[in-house]
Amino acid sequence: MVKAIVDISEHANKIISVVKAKYGLKNKNEAINLIAEQYEEEVLELNLSPEHVEKMRRRQKEPTVKIENFKKHFGLE
Repeated sequence: MVKAIVDISEHANKIISVVKAKYGLKNKNEAINLIAEQYEEEVLELNLSPEHVEKMRRRQKEPTVKIENFKKHFGLE
C-alpha cells in the first residue's frame, strides 16, 4: 500500500466525508479508494461496454441547443 500526504480543498474534504458516511466506511482512506475505483469505472474505462454504448446512443437522441455566443449565453461577459 502506498502512503501519501496530500493537500486538498475544504470542498474536496467535505465530499470525501460524505462518501465515507454514505457508504459506512471506517475512514477517509477507504472513501478515497472508493472514489478512485468509481472514477476508473466511469471515466477511465477504455473498453466500450454494451452499457456505455447504449448510454451514448440515448444521449445522441437528447435535444441540443444551438449557442451563437458561448460567453453571452453563460453570462461570462
